[in-house]
Amino acid sequence: MKLEMVDEKEREGEKEVRTMMSVGGDVMRPVLASANHAIPPQSNYFATSLSTSPLLLLNRIIDHRDNIYESIKYNPKHKEEKEAKSFKPATMSVIMCTAGYDHTIRFWEALSGICSRTIQHADSQVNRLCISPDKRFLAAAGHVNVKLYDIKSTNPSPVLSFEGHTNNVTGVGFHCEGKWMVTSSEDGTVKIWDTRTGTVQRNYSHGSPVNDVVIHPNQGELISCDQAGNVRIWDLGENKCTHQLIPEDDVPVRSVTVATDGSMLVAGNNTGNCYVWRMIQNRDLTSLVPVTKFQAHTKYITRVLLSPDVRHLATCSADHTAKIWSVDPQQFSLETTLHGHQRWVWDCAFSADSAYLVTACSDHFARLWELSTQSIIRQYNGHHRGAVCVALNDYSER
Repeated sequence: MKLEMVDEKEREGEKEVRTMMSVGGDVMRPVLASANHAIPPQSNYFATSLSTSPLLLLNRIIDHRDNIYESIKYNPKHKEEKEAKSFKPATMSVIMCTAGYDHTIRFWEALSGICSRTIQHADSQVNRLCISPDKRFLAAAGHVNVKLYDIKSTNPSPVLSFEGHTNNVTGVGFHCEGKWMVTSSEDGTVKIWDTRTGTVQRNYSHGSPVNDVVIHPNQGELISCDQAGNVRIWDLGENKCTHQLIPEDDVPVRSVTVATDGSMLVAGNNTGNCYVWRMIQNRDLTSLVPVTKFQAHTKYITRVLLSPDVRHLATCSADHTAKIWSVDPQQFSLETTLHGHQRWVWDCAFSADSAYLVTACSDHFARLWELSTQSIIRQYNGHHRGAVCVALNDYSER
């Protein structure tokens, strides 16, 4: 039986409903599952490479930009000018945006904290955001559809709308070359879309509302989780579900994350527990080995995210905190708790160098944290209702 939990305090009069299920036991067991076979052609496998460009060393830029400016004034043709210019493309390469229940998408200048652009999303709230790898497009997942916006254009209208879901879209991700996009939805399906035409290429059924979906770095597998407590792995080459994991019976799994090197899978659920599996790639077959379980929060986990360098795990929760955990092959230890959020923390995003984290919170704010000092570098203020999703891409274009 579904129970609806209404977080009224979080939304200032607007009822934000998140479906929560009852708590079950402590079981982590892999189960071989059959799948609903989908339609079209087999997917190619692509290897991904990770370029590193920090959130552009915000502190260093802030501390030195005035001194550099003075140097330019007195030595406009000297090497100081070249040093200053070197910051410009890096700064401009940061794409950061937030969205939520005020029906707006906001783009932010990460350095200044200024909102540089606002897009109205009149159809519904925005549940998730994702920036395409080439930084050209932003996908905004709302109720029943996903809208694709041109980041470099001033046109407020979407360039494409992906229609086909019948309930809230809860997850979205791009293929590494932007050729296709994957979504998950509370309608119980995971869909793959052609990003050129907006048509559905494949449709996988969970039989239960799907809370999240991510793409394996090999680009040939999807990992999704649902309200019934399942984590499923879908092989795009075989066009079927190859693994079904049940961390705890009848406990909804809220979020999943996969290491950038494909070595690890982490899932977070409604009891505040995180489950970790080691992923072993043998030719075209992925096998899963349970590693550990730990309690990250005492309330619902809303997001889990492994850092690009796979040294940290971020967890967000209804307990008004985000936490950073050190990634160890056998044990995850708490590095820091990011206090300062006034309400539920819904989403987060790491910088490319894993040194910074952006969080989105029901208190209307997004915050940029420097993890080494556990301090807030910037606070982004502009949403009139809860900010529930954030996207950040500061990977180098050079």
